[in-house]
Amino acid sequence: MDDFDKILKTFYWPDYLMLILILLISLSIGFYFGAVKGFKSTEDYLMGNRKMQLFPITMSLIASYVSGISILGIPTDVYLYGIHYIFSLIGLVITSVIMNYIYLPVFYNLKLTSCYEYYEKRFDKKVRIFGSVLFGINTITWIALVMYVSALTLNKVTGLSIHLITPTVCIVCILYTLLGGLKAVVWTDAVQSIIMLCSLLLLVIKGTFDVGGLHVVLERNLKSGRIEGPSLDLNPTSRYTLWSLSIGAAVYFLVTTCTDQTMLQRYLALPSLKKAKSAMYLFVIGYGIFVALCCYSGLLLYATFYKCDPLKTQLPVKKDQLLLLLVMKVLSTCPGLPGIFIAGTLSACLSSLSTGLNSMAAVVVQDCHNFYFKQTMTETKAARIMQLTIIFSGTMCVCLVYLIQQLGTILQVYMSVGAITNGASLGLFTAGIIFPSINNKGALMGGISSLVFMAWLCFKAQAAISSGELLYIQKPLTTETCPPNLTHVRLEADHLLLNASTLDHSGKSFNFYHVSYLWYTLIGTTVVIVGGLIISMIIKDSKKVDPKLLIPLNRNKAEKTYSLTSAEENSLTSSSKI
Repeated sequence: MDDFDKILKTFYWPDYLMLILILLISLSIGFYFGAVKGFKSTEDYLMGNRKMQLFPITMSLIASYVSGISILGIPTDVYLYGIHYIFSLIGLVITSVIMNYIYLPVFYNLKLTSCYEYYEKRFDKKVRIFGSVLFGINTITWIALVMYVSALTLNKVTGLSIHLITPTVCIVCILYTLLGGLKAVVWTDAVQSIIMLCSLLLLVIKGTFDVGGLHVVLERNLKSGRIEGPSLDLNPTSRYTLWSLSIGAAVYFLVTTCTDQTMLQRYLALPSLKKAKSAMYLFVIGYGIFVALCCYSGLLLYATFYKCDPLKTQLPVKKDQLLLLLVMKVLSTCPGLPGIFIAGTLSACLSSLSTGLNSMAAVVVQDCHNFYFKQTMTETKAARIMQLTIIFSGTMCVCLVYLIQQLGTILQVYMSVGAITNGASLGLFTAGIIFPSINNKGALMGGISSLVFMAWLCFKAQAAISSGELLYIQKPLTTETCPPNLTHVRLEADHLLLNASTLDHSGKSFNFYHVSYLWYTLIGTTVVIVGGLIISMIIKDSKKVDPKLLIPLNRNKAEKTYSLTSAEENSLTSSSKI
């Protein structure tokens, strides 16, 4: 603890070798599927001819969802506020049931490439473009943030410049995504997810041994109040309650795992609906293991520094560096071990980046091009558009990283953008699948209303956080055993929305923009559906809904109307021919 920089930058040649190895493995997989195997069609490049295997798809789903932000952020959240986050897995289980019985059967049977094709089939092209644009903004912002976090991690432990790390990682990722298509992305994700899992296991096993065993970790965290059940408080402004962690988180997971192109594209690449459902359940189990390991890492973090909190000393430690400090303290005695963990973090970045680039290519080819250009694309032209999309999107992300570096509150900014767009996206899919009475005008106006309302809510919440109106209570931390020269408490603003746990509302009136961020997606989705129903009642539309676009419960009535309409159209067509 006396020399922070020395501890954090104990990186040797075996560690660098691990980082280089993961980049070379990724490139090799891309070269194999691109140059050796090759591709027969656009469908093969984007969807693997819908004949992908269950294991790599499942591992790809996990790798795509676990990012460097999760690996570094969840342990910090547990260290500061307790183990509440692990109960969000209740919401994920609820999500898996809803996905398998409502959303996935509809999407899979339609044989979609871009999930936003559904918008056009159910509503019209304007709604399709609206949804695609939301996806593009959200994805590029997310990728840029993930790249920045990973580059910052490598910068802290190696001293290499962020401006060198970011283009290097991005070029490698663009190359293997460009060469190998979905098959390369999926198989590199599978390898990278194994590396991520091994790196976390390595940290928790050796770290637990170093502090004296599992019983020591649990005892220290129990005494500090970090191990406790979720609150049963019905107040929606309390960030972590049983209700927000189950209902609110379930809706949040719905939009990120069920109706997002990056995830849905993998389900649709499997040869049968049964395998797609199996992949969903296996993803829940795998992601649950990662979350459990990350939460335990947070407990281990406190057990290691329980009497000398690095954040309350003069050491230049930031919240996002806490786990790195633990990694270097626990693993640096064995050269090569820190490299394995950092390689795991880098793998999380590569999987998120490659998944985003591949999905962007699918959306641009299937949605944007088909909207603006009516002629049918040749395979050569489609390949060229996909390649240019991957290169352009990757370049945009690198440029955004330079901007992100100047914004100290980028994590809050991203969560605001995500909250603004997620509700609208899930609301449109839900409105289309469950509510046959909502027409295209109602859907579009409902989506826009949700964007405007959630923008107001998020920016008001951010203003309250920045002004100090919202105060968050942390678990107890102490510096009693720190060296005397480090015990001057550093003043820090602890108003980060992502790490908020308990709001102090005593004596204050209720403000709507104080609600927990876990409710944001549900609020945005509700605005779309309610607004869409009202507008559809006012502005009538004679378009009939294809029963295939609805959940089975709503198909019977729609089938009668749709069959009658089809019969009338056929009759008119026959008459005109006569």
